[in-house]
Amino acid sequence: MSDTTDPTVLFELFTEIGIIEQLSRALLEARLPDGLIAPHFAVLNHLTRGRDGATPVDMARAFQVPKTSMTHTLKGLEKAGYVTLRPNPDDGRSKQVWMTPAGRQLQGEVIAALAPQFIQLAQKTDLEKLSAIKPVLQQLRIVMDAARD
Repeated sequence: MSDTTDPTVLFELFTEIGIIEQLSRALLEARLPDGLIAPHFAVLNHLTRGRDGATPVDMARAFQVPKTSMTHTLKGLEKAGYVTLRPNPDDGRSKQVWMTPAGRQLQGEVIAALAPQFIQLAQKTDLEKLSAIKPVLQQLRIVMDAARD
């Protein structure tokens, strides 16, 4: 079987991606305030990419988690003052999620706190090669995202 049809190539790729995800999550969580974990930060990132005002249901779909899990994550962020939940003007039964100034500040501070580690990584890796594989990874994400619907 050639590499173009061998499913073990994908398995090995996903194994590497999974390990990188675990390592990057540990790096991130070491810089988060007590009580926050990577999913909390992922929600803040999601909102900063122009998704302020999303509903919890839409966010649960985007993250592929049950609505109850997203509700729990949002309650933790709301309790910490990083998001607010407001009534949805288009649907009185639902709410919309908005990041607070404190949430925006935290997101920026965490990214700044990661900078020294990113600089070290940049010095030890070939950024040109990493940049070259980014479009391939984006295409893989697009194909997989479309397949879940």
